[in-house]
Amino acid sequence: MLHVEENRSASSDTAPRDFVRAGSALRSSRSERPTRMTLAVYAADPVLRVGVVQQLRHRPEIDLVDADDADSAQVSLVVVDTVDDDVAALLNRLRHNSATRTGLVIGTLGAGGLQRVIECGVAAVLRRAEADQDQLLRLVLATGNGEGMLPGDLLGELLNHVGSLQRSALDPGALSLSTLTTREADMLRLVSEGLDTAEIARKTSYSERTVKNVLHEVITRLQLRNRAHAVGYALRNGLI
Repeated sequence: MLHVEENRSASSDTAPRDFVRAGSALRSSRSERPTRMTLAVYAADPVLRVGVVQQLRHRPEIDLVDADDADSAQVSLVVVDTVDDDVAALLNRLRHNSATRTGLVIGTLGAGGLQRVIECGVAAVLRRAEADQDQLLRLVLATGNGEGMLPGDLLGELLNHVGSLQRSALDPGALSLSTLTTREADMLRLVSEGLDTAEIARKTSYSERTVKNVLHEVITRLQLRNRAHAVGYALRNGLI
């Protein structure tokens, strides 16, 4: 039997969008199986939730928890199409819950999206297209054990970003990609391709307000006049 809780409360510790949390109501035997990983599943779409729950509910390594106990689960698994502001709010709330670690199953992760989920405390990510039962189990166990898990292309992006930060630390005066954050470089690159604010927001999974703020910060910090000037500056100096 599954218990689903929607619109749990309107308090400040919940995400702006209502997420449904699912788990098993059969809790009586948990004390007899202490090695099982307790898991709470969060999804904005009930269809996504049901799909993940059905794949994991009978795994002996996993103990799905009731909605009332979701905040005490060892692992919180967030299943979404993309990371928007509502999802980021949920991830940040979970990040501040010391009882749980968070894994993410996502449909698409746009340019700059990896940096955003890492900022939200997520170290284990799985694309929905690859989310069969074995991969879901691997994600949950890796998350619960504090291990990282990323698709290969995202791991390469992360390593490139870390490398640029290291080069910046060794030579802070050098003009390199590290002059811009990954998010800033991605947004300027999209501006250079002729995209407007709304299109950049859709591509990067950020809100339009965030896109405007990021680009304004670049223009102000580098003492430039406008977006076109920022793109020209970045291109001339090999930043994008």
